[in-house]
Order: sequence, then C-alpha cells, then structure tokens
Amino acid sequence: MGRTPTPVTTPESLTFRSDVTVELVKSSASDADVLFAARVSTAGEQSLDELKKDPERSKGLINFLMRDRHGSPFEHNSMTFFISAPIFVFREFMRHRVGWSYNEESGRYRELQPVFYVPGSDRKLVQHGRPGKYVFVEGTPAQQEAVSSTLRESYEQAYEAYQKLLAEGVAREVARAALPVGLYSSMYATCNARSLMHFLGLRTQHELAKVPSFPQREIEMVGEKMEAEWAKLMPLTYAAFNANGRVAP
Repeated sequence: MGRTPTPVTTPESLTFRSDVTVELVKSSASDADVLFAARVSTAGEQSLDELKKDPERSKGLINFLMRDRHGSPFEHNSMTFFISAPIFVFREFMRHRVGWSYNEESGRYRELQPVFYVPGSDRKLVQHGRPGKYVFVEGTPAQQEAVSSTLRESYEQAYEAYQKLLAEGVAREVARAALPVGLYSSMYATCNARSLMHFLGLRTQHELAKVPSFPQREIEMVGEKMEAEWAKLMPLTYAAFNANGRVAP
C-alpha cells in the first residue's frame, strides 16, 4: 500500500494518528511457487517446469492443497512489509512466531518520535457482555470526546516526562519507560503465504471464515492492508484461501 497522508501535528509538536501504515517493500511470491513445491513429490526435477507454465491451468491443484490442508507448498515464497502502528499492535502481532521474522525500531538506540494513536470517530468504544461473548458498539459523542481529550493529555504529559529525562542525561533505554503503548513504532515483518494465512485467520473478521475471529480493530487494520497486497501477488492462492473458509493449511 502507499504511504498514508501526512498526519496533523499539534502546536506542541505531537502527532496524533488513527491509521496504520503497511507497505510491501520486497517480495518473491507467486502462485507458481506453490505448484513447483507441490509437484516435486511426484515429478522430482521435472517440477521445475512449473516455473515456465501459466499457474491458472493448475488452480485446481492449489484448491486441493488448500482444502485438504497440505500446507508446506505454501511456504516457498516471501513477503517483507514495513509497518507503522501503535506499540500495543506490535505486542499482539509478535505472538505470531512460526514463519515470521521481525526487526523493530529500538528505543535504546534512537530517540522515539512523538507520534501517538487516538482512535478515529468510526472506532467502536463500548464493550457489552463478558469475555468470549462480548460485542463492541458505537460510543456516544461524549465518550468519543473523552477518549480523544484524555489520550492527548496523557500523551503530552508522557512525552514531556520522556524529554525531561533525556535532558537530564538519562539513557534512552531508561527514559522510554515513561512512554505509553499508544506510541507508534515501526518494523519490518517478513512472512510466507502460509504464515500470513494463519495470521489473517485470527486477526481479521470475514464473512467467508469458517472459524469466527474477534480481533482488536487496530491489528485488523494492519491485516487488511497486508491481505490486499498478498491478494495481488498470489491471486489463485488467495481465492482458494477464501473458498475454503479462510483456514490456513
């Protein structure tokens, strides 16, 4: 996806955002990658011929592999994303370990920038029910204003404290303890199609999903943008994923 519009910066030099950034910076991923990996089991070295053929002719094989959960052929590809999102999103994101590699900016080695998350007006704010059976509903205008003003005030105080500690000569790795999880961080995340499908099955809601998922909206926003990029790279694999209930093979 392209870079997001430049956010509004306050007179106090803090930046408040309600979006996330996801950019596909490098990839080696196509439907043909699934086919040569699958056909080596029966064709051996002749499976290399799949790299020269139109994968459309073998979309039935891709669907079979997805449906019957033969997962390893979906691992022979790679996608690297640049992601900018609030720290609390990354802490959820990094629960996904198999098939993923991460490098995140470090608060030990650089001064962290004053960019903070404030939910947009479309973010549902109120939880009804108990864990496992709750739903989120729209907040009132008063609640929206309370969230926005309270978070902004908190962020201003936190970043002021961070700057004060740095000015006193305190090491960055100690001073960062004053900052909240609503601070934006950035990272590179590299995955293959199989690991991405597992991520999407848990971190997005979709009408075609066999198994319902209830992700936090902010990590779902990241997932949706990653999904859009992957769908363009591997359209046959993506179609099979949706056709078979969005369950990772």
